[in-house]
Amino acid sequence: MNWSDYKILLVDDEKDILEFLSYNLRNEGFHIYTASNGKEAVRLSKEIKPHLVLMDVMMPEMDGIAACEEIRSTENLENTLVAFLTARGEDYSQIAGFEAGGDDYITKPIKPKVLVSRVKALLKRRSVTIEDANSGSVNKIVSGELVVDKERYLVVKKGKDITLPRKEFELLSLLISKPEKVFTREEIFDRVWDENIVVGDRTIDVHIRKLREKLGDKYIQTVKGIGYKYVMY
Repeated sequence: MNWSDYKILLVDDEKDILEFLSYNLRNEGFHIYTASNGKEAVRLSKEIKPHLVLMDVMMPEMDGIAACEEIRSTENLENTLVAFLTARGEDYSQIAGFEAGGDDYITKPIKPKVLVSRVKALLKRRSVTIEDANSGSVNKIVSGELVVDKERYLVVKKGKDITLPRKEFELLSLLISKPEKVFTREEIFDRVWDENIVVGDRTIDVHIRKLREKLGDKYIQTVKGIGYKYVMY
């Protein structure tokens, strides 16, 4: 991959941390932009449309959680990855980050080589979406070994067609749209099931189990207490 094609926005209120992150990621060829608070991060994200926003949680003016929520609600930033880099490693803090729409949660301190590896892994796992030239709507998602063809309601694994019932297909389409992003159970219900339809607490679990039976266990991982994520192979 040509890392010089990727834009990364670094957000932290500590100047020395921004310098540390910038130095190590620029050495890999990334285009680096910086911000010192959440408000500035949101403004810059709308302006430069970064591939990845890597930011602290605790910051003045607007914290990372609020900034992530605003980025997630902004049109044209749907494919921007958001990763939190913070010294706060408590479970409730991580859950808040994922519920805000974060794709990863990296705990400080972190060695430069590990940081670079995590950033590259995140960017490699971005899905490739293929849009219809006329309508502009996405009709295919190619992610690792799987292809989700929304036009034909079909999944292709290593050249083999797999037909799924509608809800299983929609659930997989959601998870595969952002590999490594943890989708909360509430988010899955909102995006896959109509809000007017009453479903049981085990509905998602049953659909996940059926997907694993048809695709294999390795693609969909359970994040205990939070939800599920798709892992690309």
